[in-house]
Amino acid sequence: MLRRFQCCSTEGKVDASATSVNFSTLFRFATKTDVILMYAAVLAAMLNGVCLPLMVLLWGDLANIIIAFSDSGANYTTSATSDITNTSGCLLPPNATANGPVFQLFTNESDDIMDSVAVFAIGTTCLALLSVLFNFIFITCLNISAENQIYRLRGCVVKSILSQEISWHDTRTTDGMAVRISEDLTKIQDGIGEKVGLFISYSSIAISCLVTAFYFGWELALITLVALPVLTITAGILAKIQSTLTAKETEAYASAGSLAEEIIGAIKTVNMFNAQVKEAKQFEASIKPARTAGIKRGLATAIGSGLVWVLTYASYALTFWYGIKLILQSSCNGESTSKYDAGILNIVFFNMLYAALNVGKLFPFLETFSAARVAAVEVFRILNQIPVIDSSSSVGKRLTNIEGHIKMENVHFAYFSRPDVPVLRGISFEVTSGRTVALVGQSGCGKSTCVQLLQRFYDPTRGKITIDGHDVKEFNVSWLRENIGVVGQEPVLFSMSIRDNIRYGHPNYDDVSQEDIELAAKQANAHDFIASLPHSYDTLVGERGAHLSGGQKQRIAIARALIRNPKILLFDEATSALDTKSEAVVQSALDKARQGRTTLIVAHRLTTIRNADTILVFNRGVIEEEGNHDTLMNKRGLYYHLVESQEQSFTPEDYDDQNVNPPEKLGLVPGSLAQQLKAEAKVPEKNGDSVQHLLPLKPKDDDVSIWKIFKLNKPEWGYITLGVIGSTLLGLSTPVYAMVYGELMGLLDPSLQQEEAQHLNDILALIFLGIAFGTGIGAFMQTFMLTIAGEKLTFRVRKLIFQSILKQKIGWFDQLENSVGSLCVRLSGDASAIQGATGARIGLLVQVTVSILFALTLSLVYNWKLALVSGVFVPVVLLSGVLEVKMNMGQIAAKAKALEQSTRLATEAISNIRTVASLGLEEKFNTNYMASLREPYKVAKKLTPVRAVIFGLTCNMSGFASVVCMSYGSYLIQNEDLPYKEVFKICEALVFGMEMVGQTLAFTPNYGRAKTAAKRIFQLIECNSPDEKTANNTSPESNHLEGEGKVEFKDVHFRYPTRPDVAVLRGLSTVIQPGRTVALVGHSGCGKSTLIQLLQRFYEPESGTILVDDIDISLSSANLLRSKVGIVSQEPVLFNRTIAENIAYGDLTRSVAMDEIIEAARNANIHSFIQSLPLGYETIAGQRGAQLSGGQKQRLAIARALIRHPRILLLDEATSALDAESEKVVQDALERAGQGRTCIIVAHRLSTIKDADEILVIDRGQIREQGKHGELIQLKGIYHQLWTLQGLSQ
Repeated sequence: MLRRFQCCSTEGKVDASATSVNFSTLFRFATKTDVILMYAAVLAAMLNGVCLPLMVLLWGDLANIIIAFSDSGANYTTSATSDITNTSGCLLPPNATANGPVFQLFTNESDDIMDSVAVFAIGTTCLALLSVLFNFIFITCLNISAENQIYRLRGCVVKSILSQEISWHDTRTTDGMAVRISEDLTKIQDGIGEKVGLFISYSSIAISCLVTAFYFGWELALITLVALPVLTITAGILAKIQSTLTAKETEAYASAGSLAEEIIGAIKTVNMFNAQVKEAKQFEASIKPARTAGIKRGLATAIGSGLVWVLTYASYALTFWYGIKLILQSSCNGESTSKYDAGILNIVFFNMLYAALNVGKLFPFLETFSAARVAAVEVFRILNQIPVIDSSSSVGKRLTNIEGHIKMENVHFAYFSRPDVPVLRGISFEVTSGRTVALVGQSGCGKSTCVQLLQRFYDPTRGKITIDGHDVKEFNVSWLRENIGVVGQEPVLFSMSIRDNIRYGHPNYDDVSQEDIELAAKQANAHDFIASLPHSYDTLVGERGAHLSGGQKQRIAIARALIRNPKILLFDEATSALDTKSEAVVQSALDKARQGRTTLIVAHRLTTIRNADTILVFNRGVIEEEGNHDTLMNKRGLYYHLVESQEQSFTPEDYDDQNVNPPEKLGLVPGSLAQQLKAEAKVPEKNGDSVQHLLPLKPKDDDVSIWKIFKLNKPEWGYITLGVIGSTLLGLSTPVYAMVYGELMGLLDPSLQQEEAQHLNDILALIFLGIAFGTGIGAFMQTFMLTIAGEKLTFRVRKLIFQSILKQKIGWFDQLENSVGSLCVRLSGDASAIQGATGARIGLLVQVTVSILFALTLSLVYNWKLALVSGVFVPVVLLSGVLEVKMNMGQIAAKAKALEQSTRLATEAISNIRTVASLGLEEKFNTNYMASLREPYKVAKKLTPVRAVIFGLTCNMSGFASVVCMSYGSYLIQNEDLPYKEVFKICEALVFGMEMVGQTLAFTPNYGRAKTAAKRIFQLIECNSPDEKTANNTSPESNHLEGEGKVEFKDVHFRYPTRPDVAVLRGLSTVIQPGRTVALVGHSGCGKSTLIQLLQRFYEPESGTILVDDIDISLSSANLLRSKVGIVSQEPVLFNRTIAENIAYGDLTRSVAMDEIIEAARNANIHSFIQSLPLGYETIAGQRGAQLSGGQKQRLAIARALIRHPRILLLDEATSALDAESEKVVQDALERAGQGRTCIIVAHRLSTIKDADEILVIDRGQIREQGKHGELIQLKGIYHQLWTLQGLSQ
């Protein structure tokens, strides 16, 4: 364990089929300091185990003294110089005098019993204080060591995941991975923290007690062990069963977490297709196996627990019956000749009792260790996975000067996830330094694959790729990517400020100045809109850039690529999401940026690559044509047909070349957009109450009542009742046992007749057996019934949380605290944590309460004075427990918040791994991840010693209580003639009650975690979504949106909830007649896509009204409205399901026939591609459609929209990712689909909407121009300027 840790190594290698790791492997990341702490903890825990048997020895000595003192006729003293001698001729055991004790720890020459009690009190107090010290040492050391190791391990795991090659991510469901890893690491921490010390301490107690018992009475000790073989075999079988079921439960929850992350990440798509109910059912189905496995595990634990209690108490009955029988029957002339007396009987019994109890305490820890070992399998498997393409490695060449000469030689490639589908089939081409080469062709032909191979996301299956004559495999991966600037087809921004998003594009991002950032933004035509925002470059962009329009995101991504000043530029549809004005300016900037740089451009808009030095035309994985634009056009081959098909929709005759003005004269200069966004409208809120309420999930200050948590378990109250009955039986067993114990001690009174004593001994033994069976039944009922209740509660809470999340408005998801990662952490962590206040915890609470109350009642009945004096410790123990709960709740809340934030960061990085890898941000994200954990890590280490002291004192409170109880009890025996057996009864009942409270306190962290989780759960499930409110107040006519599809906007004002200072729509009004096709055009961020989202009721306007068929949509059900609307978005979201399921997702109100799915695919021009796949329509699309190209995803999204036959069709840049040939076919399909429907199109390519019935030009949140294409051209306004500019660019 002293070896230095490494994040990635083959040490502690995990077999592929392994379901758990060796326990020692869990400590793989312990440093020398951690090992020293652990050794100190182990030593302290072992020494702690010696204290209890020594206390028992003192107890046995005192028992002899008290019983002997009560025998007034024997004239017994404890003097070593007793005048009493053995004159009977009977054989006495060694070290015993006639009628004197066999066991005598201390000698006392005084006849005063209180002198002997003083020895007992001082010795027990000193041992208890030592135990407090040992508890403090091992709990503090182990918890600090565990915090150190897990803090380190979290960083290593995330670093290892981010360092894996892209093919590793392709073949795994990385959605939910960060959440699962966070849960697994929490389980590992449980398995290497204080529970290890408690396990060693309890084991040490058990061993020490066994040794002591056998030393003083091996025969009697053997009698007690008759049940040991059965217990051992049972424990082994149950441990194996529990391990298997835990693995199944973990796997089920991991699958459910992955599904939840995918669904929440695609929440707009889920809402649009009214899939909330379907996804809730699917999530419910995914967690059912976990519930089943949990209940089976509970059954196994219950059987084991019941058996342990039955056999333990049965062995107690046998021990006492046999021991007392030996003492009573071994007499000679009225004098005892047995080698056993009350002292030895107590020593053997209590040592065997404590040994058994502490062995019993080990079972829950074995379950914890088993869970940790199972959880560690996937964690260490990730750590042991050494990637072939390792971005974190320092190995590889780093050229001092790179020219950028690229060469591909006979490159073959197939994705690892689809090895039967060749993507590249022996392509070869060369790009000399400083030249620009464009890659064109149909979607899925291999263009983007070349870009990914050049970044070494993958390695070719055959062939070679070189840069400046060096094989890219020889380069240091990180260095290679630092010298390549990339702008992808679907730009990914991180949930941070615009400034950070841009500067992170530079390899030395910490040294980037504000001037550099602004220069890059200006080159990408992004500076003006950024400067217009209230927080300028400090504006948070939201998750995946959700607060920005598609064009704004694309421009920031371009700025991010330009700031690194790379030698090689890769543009994969870099301007696909830009409006006409921005594209012209940015294209000009890109043309300048690529001067002197080697540039590869992947493009579907062929007009953007006409000036490329070389154009490579791809077709089915091979280069079919090569040359410049003019050469290829003269060939009249594939490229010529692509250009022709794209240009057929564009007619230059529609505008007059004589009237074309430069951009500056058209007002298209930097600043115009800034002026647009700076103007703020003062808008009254709808009905005096904004509907854009933010609903953060921060816990309220109000505490959650335990009864409120119990109410969630209401359907299981039958199980809970049975569990409580079982807990009551367990709770009663302790004071009843104390009564029987006192009576058994009373049998040793020399004044009692031997025959009567033996008869009573038989009766009490039978009572003891009754306690055994009652306790066994109670333990089984408590464990099994409350496990069922707990597992069903967890199942219900997960379901409720997920359903509540799906009901929320889209604006709620825009908040940082409601990111995908954060919500998934709450979904898994809070649902599991709430069991800390229910389930088995209820049973333990009832058990302790019954035990304490019954013990106090019995004590008051026997002797109220002794009961009051001894009972003073009960409130002390309870108060210490409350203190520990309060302290833990604060710590747990802070830790939960930190884990939520850190998991969000990890989720963001893992789900966007391609962007992270291309920017070389693996280390940065890992650093941010660790920084988010640093503060709670420090706080946890600081609070650990305080909790350790409280825990140590509480666990030893029974020792202190026994000192007070026996001291005062002895006083009452001596001065008030109190029968000594009553003292034993009261002391045993209260002392064991204290120990029960101590056991309960071991679970206070779970209770504190449950209360914290409950706050957040109730806030979420009790906050009604605005949809729910309006759904309950819909007018009768609003529930029948069966009209023709008329859409009307009346004086609509709108601001996004996360940017209340920026007015997006400023009194927009228009009427769209049914069956007409209306196009929305304008600059990026002008409000086009916002209108689409408002029409889907993703948001509500601040003021104004939106009507569909003359009915206010705010008064109708959002689900009913969306069922009449079809949508194809700019960035289509597909699910990790089959292609057929993704298409059928468009209409969930019925079972869509396969023929209909195929027809929709044909209409979207995707059927042929699907048929070419080995599995056809059963092919899995991958996470977010990762196994498909951008064009293929877009066409599947179109097929999905067509399947539902909507009354209103919304096309938000629906063909932006298509190649020229596909666009023409799909455009025809969309035109056919739009016939007879109201069709609203958002487009930047004006050529695609020139035939629309009406075109609305939106500027500064208002409609500035309106009319047909020809009318707007003749108007020579904004639309004419945009058209002209696009015409010039072509």
